[in-house]
Amino acid sequence: MNRAEVRELAARYRNEVIAGDVEGALAALHPLVAGRTPFPLLDLAGRVIAGAAAANPTALTALLDGLAATGEMGAWPLIGSALAAAYLPHDLPRAFAEARRYILQADVWHATDVVGERVLGEGLRADFDAALPLLEHWRDEASPWLRRAVGVAVHLYAKRERNRPDRAARLLDLLEPLFEERDTAALKGVGWGLKTIGRFYPDLLAPWLREQMAGKTPRKLMVRKAVTYLPAEIKEEFLG
Repeated sequence: MNRAEVRELAARYRNEVIAGDVEGALAALHPLVAGRTPFPLLDLAGRVIAGAAAANPTALTALLDGLAATGEMGAWPLIGSALAAAYLPHDLPRAFAEARRYILQADVWHATDVVGERVLGEGLRADFDAALPLLEHWRDEASPWLRRAVGVAVHLYAKRERNRPDRAARLLDLLEPLFEERDTAALKGVGWGLKTIGRFYPDLLAPWLREQMAGKTPRKLMVRKAVTYLPAEIKEEFLG
C-alpha cells in the first residue's frame, strides 16, 4: 500500500470508530498491523485515526486497546502515533498515562521503544518543561520497561532537537538517578539516551561522566553505551 491508500483506509475506519463500529474497524485494520507495513505508513494511519478522539474518545481507546491485544509488532507505531496526535497538543498527562498503560501491557522492548519515542520523546519536543517532571516519576517505576522509556525519550529528543545544550544538560540530570541501573532492559534504554547526548553534545557528556564515575559504580555496559560516540582518547579514559 502507498501513502494515499493508507490515508484513505485510515480515514474510512476513523469514521467507523466515530460512529461506534470499533469491531469493524479493528477487523479491517488488523491486516495492516499484522503485515509487513513500513512504520512510516503505520504512523500515518495512527495520525489519521487519531481524528476520532475529539468526537468519540471512548471508541478510539477501545480500538487502540484491540490493536494492542493482537500483540502484532505493527500495532505499536500506529498506537504511539495515534496517542501523540490525539493528546500531545492539549493533554500531555493523558498522553503519558496512556503510553504507560500500553508499555506495561506489551511487556516487550520493541513496544517500549516505539511508544516511548512517539509519545514521550515527542512530548518533550512539544512541551519540554511540562514533560520533564512527568518523566521524573517514571525513574522510580517498578517496571524496567518504564525506566527504559525515560532513556528512549531522551534519545529521541536529543536526536531531533539540536543545538540545545541547556536542555541537554537538564536531560543528563533526568538520567542521573538511573546511571547505576542494574536491570539490563532498562539499562539499554538509559544508555541509548546517554549515547545520543554524547553524539551531539560530547563536551557536556564527558565531564558529566567523570562526575558520575567519581562516586558511583555503574555497570560496564552502561559506560560502554554512554561513550559510544566520544573521541577515542576519552573512551579509553572510561574503558581502559
